[in-house]
Amino acid sequence: MPVLLVFVGGAIGAPLRYLLDRFVQSRHESVFPFGTLAVNLVGAVILGGLTAGAAEHGLPGDLSLLLGTGVCGGLTTFSTFGYETVSLLEQGSLAEAGLNALGSLVAGLAAAAAAFAIVAAL
Repeated sequence: MPVLLVFVGGAIGAPLRYLLDRFVQSRHESVFPFGTLAVNLVGAVILGGLTAGAAEHGLPGDLSLLLGTGVCGGLTTFSTFGYETVSLLEQGSLAEAGLNALGSLVAGLAAAAAAFAIVAAL
């Protein structure tokens, strides 16, 4: 059963990643990967909230598997983040590469922490 939950969640998360990435990126005429940043931040918020839900409110483990491991596993992408950062460096877009690397890390941690705090306070 746990594998099925992860499978179903991944089947939801992967197309969501593609659609959200394309939606966000199509609205920016920049080399900066706003779409990847958006999907990773959404995933950080979901995971932060799920972590607080499990720790503070007894969220069922099956829901964490479905949404956290499955949906967020399909939604978020470290490989694309890494590839896009290296591509920016190769193009000579040093500021964008640095902003992507550092900004994604800081914003992702802040998003997860904020979601955790909000859900924990409920």
